[in-house]
Amino acid sequence: MKINVRAVAAACALATLGTLAHAAPSFVNGLALDGAALDLSGGSSVNNGRLGYFSDIYYDTNRNEWWGLSDRGPGGGTLSYDTRVQRFTLDVDQNTGAISNFKIAETVIFKSGNQTLNGLAPNPTSNLGLAHDPEGVVINPKNGNFLISDEYGPSVREFNRSGELLRTFVTPANLIPRDSGTGVANFANDSGNNAGKRLNRGFEGLAISPDGKYAFAMLQSAMLDEGGSNGSVNRIVKFDIETGTAVAQYAYQMKRSGQGQGISALVAINDHEFYVLERNNRGVGVGAEFATADKEVYRIDLNGASDVSEINLSTGSYAKVSKSAQIMDLDANTLAALGGKSPEKWEGLAIGPKLANGKYLILAGTDNDYSVTQNGSNEQFDVYFRFGDADPYKTSIQCPLGTTTGCVTVSGAAAVLPSDGSYKLLPGVLHAYTIDAAELGNYVTAVPEPGTWALMLGGLLAVGSLARRRSQK
Repeated sequence: MKINVRAVAAACALATLGTLAHAAPSFVNGLALDGAALDLSGGSSVNNGRLGYFSDIYYDTNRNEWWGLSDRGPGGGTLSYDTRVQRFTLDVDQNTGAISNFKIAETVIFKSGNQTLNGLAPNPTSNLGLAHDPEGVVINPKNGNFLISDEYGPSVREFNRSGELLRTFVTPANLIPRDSGTGVANFANDSGNNAGKRLNRGFEGLAISPDGKYAFAMLQSAMLDEGGSNGSVNRIVKFDIETGTAVAQYAYQMKRSGQGQGISALVAINDHEFYVLERNNRGVGVGAEFATADKEVYRIDLNGASDVSEINLSTGSYAKVSKSAQIMDLDANTLAALGGKSPEKWEGLAIGPKLANGKYLILAGTDNDYSVTQNGSNEQFDVYFRFGDADPYKTSIQCPLGTTTGCVTVSGAAAVLPSDGSYKLLPGVLHAYTIDAAELGNYVTAVPEPGTWALMLGGLLAVGSLARRRSQK
């Protein structure tokens, strides 16, 4: 019998990925960021200017820039909100990786002509239009454009540096939320749908290959026709960026189903290995049940996985992406500002710059839901927490936006917000970690843009010319 040595070696490598020892990144420090802070859009209220923290984070190696993505806004899809992305700056200690001095440097609103891409749910429900619920952000190293993944579609869209919509990638038909009998789509809710992505479970994670050729968009959890809320296998879609079409799909096994389990971020290590942030919906959050938080990062490898574009993940036979043991536990280190408790929504993850000590910086961030809730009449309330309480949400106080009068408890009883500062809006949280280059392993940074190469070459030529002139004097 002829043995395919390469195939056997590859199978062995994939089989052992889940059991190999990977040193965890080391926690350095964290920041609790003001829940009432404003961005630079010029807005002054929660619906047009309050800073939306980290549905995703991306580090642009070519420009040494950090970007943080806001989601569809504090209205949960029922109130108008111009979707946006924020460029922020940080002071980073090059010897330790400690972060400080977070500041917003630029706010970019997503638009199409004279219209903005809005967080309002699609209406009519069968037409996605410019409805936008952004959850993942990367920057194409070839041209500097934004790629943004969206939950409504699910979709991937490309924008220029000013936020102007350039195009929308073609979503594979099997992912469209729809009635499988009639083919009619419902992008706004699951009414009538029995196939495709679930409500608010679209493209949550987004990554890009270092050469800028492929984008990888990941559903938050299983599709309606592949287990629904009880499913534990979801999809990664590989897009050819040049054509904007999908070229493959892969199956990812989550740790469990239930408790709102899903993925929140996808980060490229190279063109086939990624970090995946997987979490439940427990912890300190607006409306979250306070129970055991579970926020973990894994390393996965697409090599050897089946293309499941034509396979139903509930019934078909296929090879899933290989998945390591836990790499990071985001609950292991907590901040005193949150009473030593873990936030509910860890959603942002990014590999940052290489430090002077040879290690790489990794940032993880939370989505704080603008620290806002609302009732059935779309009346909104700021939610204030006392983080030292055993269950901060059960003792939270809700006040009509912009006021500290007319407040109520979670149960609806009248309440007075203490003036001693013991209650605060839910902050956005950033954690800094460092990891040895050897442990990061096979990491490839994004290729410089063509213009960057030209500038570098021009600079080198200028330096060489100056040196020659000096030597001739």
